[in-house]
Amino acid sequence: MRKLPLLVALCVVLLCGGRVRADEPYELKYPQGLRPMKIPQDNPLTRKKVELGRQLYFDPRLSRDNTISCASCHDPAKGWSNGERFATGVRGQKGGRSAPTIINSGYNRFQFWDGRAGSLEEQALGPIQNPIEMDMTLEEVVAKLNKIEGYRKQFQEVFGTDVTAQGIAKAIAAFERTVLSGNAPYDRYKAGDKKAMSEAAVRGMKLFFGKANCAACHSGPNFTDNGFHNLGVGMDKKEPDLGRYLVTKLEGDKGAFKTPTLREIARTAPYMHDGSHKTLEEVVRYYNKGGIDNPWLDEEIFPLNLTEQEIKDLVTFLKEGLSSPDYPLVKPPQLPK
Repeated sequence: MRKLPLLVALCVVLLCGGRVRADEPYELKYPQGLRPMKIPQDNPLTRKKVELGRQLYFDPRLSRDNTISCASCHDPAKGWSNGERFATGVRGQKGGRSAPTIINSGYNRFQFWDGRAGSLEEQALGPIQNPIEMDMTLEEVVAKLNKIEGYRKQFQEVFGTDVTAQGIAKAIAAFERTVLSGNAPYDRYKAGDKKAMSEAAVRGMKLFFGKANCAACHSGPNFTDNGFHNLGVGMDKKEPDLGRYLVTKLEGDKGAFKTPTLREIARTAPYMHDGSHKTLEEVVRYYNKGGIDNPWLDEEIFPLNLTEQEIKDLVTFLKEGLSSPDYPLVKPPQLPK
């Protein structure tokens, strides 16, 4: 009787020809420092769904002129951002905000800088329909992908249907939830390895959680409170980007933008929602002076009075302490035909 489970498993393998079942779970391996992620009940992770999502993520055929994919603006080789001040879409069009990183985005309560999407599934369909980014309607992209036999076959295996907008969203979101960064020197230091960070990084860490007040917003395992804050960035312009206010219409949300994760922050320059700061040194100096005053400036923003050495130490912590040796570099897959 003890051999029965093994025999059953062998029969399953033989019946399946050794292939991965459509519903075989994808096991998320959480790196040190991260907590288990909440996965939507209606979109469980499976190996085939994640692989389908990876293909869709890297496929420029989701755009009108076959030039822009999700990876164009969220490139694994560029911190899962794009290394430029603004995102660039079809026909060379540029938006007015930088491309936020995909790293650990599965932990975000809201997506986009202004939080207009409440899930990764909802977010995935936004750029496809944006005339500046991919410039497609959902009906058009579904029809386009349904003409590709490889996609039709995979959608039937994963979802039991031909290509649908809901399936596209679920597959891309499933893949994005696998893009994780943890096990950074900070995590190992916190776990007891006092040699994991340099003395300068340790000093910077103490400033981060103390005098510099960074942890007021960049808190928790993912170094974000998932909230929205007015830092004063761009508020001195004639017509400033009002951020979260454009979604909620609440006066207190004017000029407020989502707190980004600081994981792998050394890889995701330029910084801020408008990409206005080229380096982390610029970012820290901006905070040090207390931002740009405006009627909606957050109470957490005030002059820090950091010394030059403290600025250097804080930057060292951000660069050294939060960069993982296990950076999630994902290569583009072979696309279906």
